[in-house]
Amino acid sequence: MIENLDRIIDLVEIEWPKKHVLVIGDVMLDRYIWGDVTRISPEAPVPVVRASHNSEQPGGAANVAMNLAGLGASVTVIGFAGEDADRSSLNQMLGKAGVVPILVPVPGLPTISKLRILSGSQQMLRVDTESTAVIPEQSYQELTERILEALPCCGAVILSDYAKGVLSEAVCRTAIEAARAANTPVLVDPKTSDFRRYRGATTVCPNLGELSAAVRVSKASLHDLLTAGESLIEENEFEYLTVTLSEKGIAVLRPGSCTIASAVAREVYDVSGAGDTVISVLSLCIACGLPIESAVQLANVAAGIVVSKVGTVPIFKYELIEALTPEIAMMPEEKLLSLERLAGRVAGWRSRGEKIVLTNGVFDLLHLGHITVLERARQEGDRLVVAINSDRSTKKLKGDSRPIMEEHERGQILAALAAVDAVVVFNEETPLRVIEAIRPDVLVKGGDYTEETIVGAPEVQSWGGRVKIVPRVAAASTSERIRRSLTAV
Repeated sequence: MIENLDRIIDLVEIEWPKKHVLVIGDVMLDRYIWGDVTRISPEAPVPVVRASHNSEQPGGAANVAMNLAGLGASVTVIGFAGEDADRSSLNQMLGKAGVVPILVPVPGLPTISKLRILSGSQQMLRVDTESTAVIPEQSYQELTERILEALPCCGAVILSDYAKGVLSEAVCRTAIEAARAANTPVLVDPKTSDFRRYRGATTVCPNLGELSAAVRVSKASLHDLLTAGESLIEENEFEYLTVTLSEKGIAVLRPGSCTIASAVAREVYDVSGAGDTVISVLSLCIACGLPIESAVQLANVAAGIVVSKVGTVPIFKYELIEALTPEIAMMPEEKLLSLERLAGRVAGWRSRGEKIVLTNGVFDLLHLGHITVLERARQEGDRLVVAINSDRSTKKLKGDSRPIMEEHERGQILAALAAVDAVVVFNEETPLRVIEAIRPDVLVKGGDYTEETIVGAPEVQSWGGRVKIVPRVAAASTSERIRRSLTAV
């Protein structure tokens, strides 16, 4: 159970998009051929895969960058690539995702790629394209210069080491020293068993196999292995170690202490890229000042999402939000949202194919007419969002005597209704900004409106949505009720 969930959701929805993370490491291009196996080859005892489609995806350090972009952060990724078409493909895919790619070209070397052939969710074969040739010193010099240029604007640095040549001892030392001088946290996904290369990093995030190699212990209990791992912290001036334990979760090691956050149960299809997701989430949490013991709980949730996918696929912010909020999404206090949080909630609903309905109004002194509009609006889709005028915009529309009930009270009453899935308050005189932010499938209004007089109708129709007008209930008016009350007095 994640503690302080409200704080975590605000972190994901509001604070993460303000962060910029620098990823340094071995970028790759992951290729996939998908098909079915129906027979064995007559030429050799191997399965024949009948290909149905192929796909490409940034891999290695580039997949870390894709995870960070999917989580809403700004990202720069720096690494080596060949002067070839694969480098162009990576630049294009990363740029499209909002990542800034700085891929230093290395003459004569290919861009690293991995081709995986799958039948269903089962990997049948992997073909790697890479070179073991020595990388020229000039390329390292350019790489270092680009790192030092990019580092000052970053809230965290990730060293994503796949032992392909980018993270030499000199590059690691330069990046870590510059980051720590700027008080910027550094997280390392290691490949080498000698952690001295990463001296001074905030944390190193090995899996159990990598930790075992680093402490040179091959046969030991989990407790003994983690205890041995504590010695690496002081030796290498880390603040702590963050060890991924597969289905057991994530351990945080400090000198003399160990805390284990249990994994989130999910059906596992493919563990490819789970470590990339974990370090991406941890970097954003640490950049925002969240304690590591809370950060690993969130990283566990994220890892549970990506292992339920096939192939190296990054996580997206709406998936994480949806994984966090099902148990609280129907509580009234969780329905009254800022526009930023509402956008994330709507993205999650839409990812499941749910139809979004929006209606708006002041909703002052809730009456039968309001209830009728809300219930009929709910019938038009799967989720109903209600946008209400703030106190300030209500006064502009209806005069200084209104509203009778202040905005938070009106919002809470609406949120308590079963028909309503989310409530958002807007300060403007019209809800157009809300409409454009969540792009509802259906816009509902009650009363004597026509499509020509409904704010947002052209916009909703422009993206394929529709407008629904619910007839007004006779004698249902807040203004009329106020007038009658004053007359009776």
